[in-house]
Amino acid sequence: MCVFLPVAGAPRSIEPRMTNRRYTIAAFYKFVHLPDFRARRPALLEHCLRHGAKGTVLLASEGINGTLAGSRAGVTKILEYLRADPRLADLTHKESCAARCPFHRMRVKLRRELVSLGMPDLAVEQRRGRHVEPEEWNTVLASPDTLTLDVRNHYESDIGSFRNATAPRTTNFREFPEYVDRHLDPAQHPRIAMFCTGGIRCEKASSYLLSRGFKEVLQLRGGILNYLEKIDRDQSLWQGDCFVFDGRVSVNHELAEGQYRQCFACRRPLAEDAVNSPKYQPGVSCPACYDDLSPAQRRRFSERQRQVELAEQRGQQHIGASAAAGAERSASASEDAVE
Repeated sequence: MCVFLPVAGAPRSIEPRMTNRRYTIAAFYKFVHLPDFRARRPALLEHCLRHGAKGTVLLASEGINGTLAGSRAGVTKILEYLRADPRLADLTHKESCAARCPFHRMRVKLRRELVSLGMPDLAVEQRRGRHVEPEEWNTVLASPDTLTLDVRNHYESDIGSFRNATAPRTTNFREFPEYVDRHLDPAQHPRIAMFCTGGIRCEKASSYLLSRGFKEVLQLRGGILNYLEKIDRDQSLWQGDCFVFDGRVSVNHELAEGQYRQCFACRRPLAEDAVNSPKYQPGVSCPACYDDLSPAQRRRFSERQRQVELAEQRGQQHIGASAAAGAERSASASEDAVE
């Protein structure tokens, strides 16, 4: 079933919400050996463009990872095309809907890894943690001999996480192995349960833990988003919002758009107190990055914001204005974005 999810845009007045059309958003990944991934790119990109989709698909020798938005018919055609490959026949996806498209263009990118851990040879499809269904997750969290690990980055865990979870507070996923080597020990942590936004980072993180001798590694199937979809709020152990790498910035427990904005300079989610800070300048800076910006960056971001405001006055949308554009640029640069 397609759950209607509004998509954030900034400024909102530029692009009115459509009431007669909903975009279908499909997110998917699969770890599978794809030695011909480079050769697949042109045809896949052409197929996506032909059916009017926008978004990002990553291809690597270890599999596929993507998020696409378009008409229901178009997205269905693309998924059918992917599943026509026997290696992707059982590809699963998660769906949501939005009144506006959360992407500005269609990209099919080639990568060494689907999520960049710096270890392309982990062979995730052969060795990964045991999946735990959302309905079983609360029992896992309540177990006293289980370490619950949030494998997301610090700016994600800062706005929401599971009660009593341990957050490594990494800046990017490549820092995860160093955290494990410094802070975790198979003898002291015999049972680890991990979670991330949609599940893909846990596939790689659990494979790494098993390669380091950890005996029992569990992972939340479908990640936080699957848990929020399946578990009622009154039974939930989730606290706060869930950061997402698209124009919504975050979603709440009902999977509706959250209250966070996004800093277009550093891409961090911003709560109300950050927006009210004197260090917050729309399109230029926020309290988290204000002191780190060079004069040249401030000039460049200020000029971009000026162009955004001029476009708004003309009733147009500048591509740099929307949270969707910011999230899309983050997706292009981040190992985690297409989850």
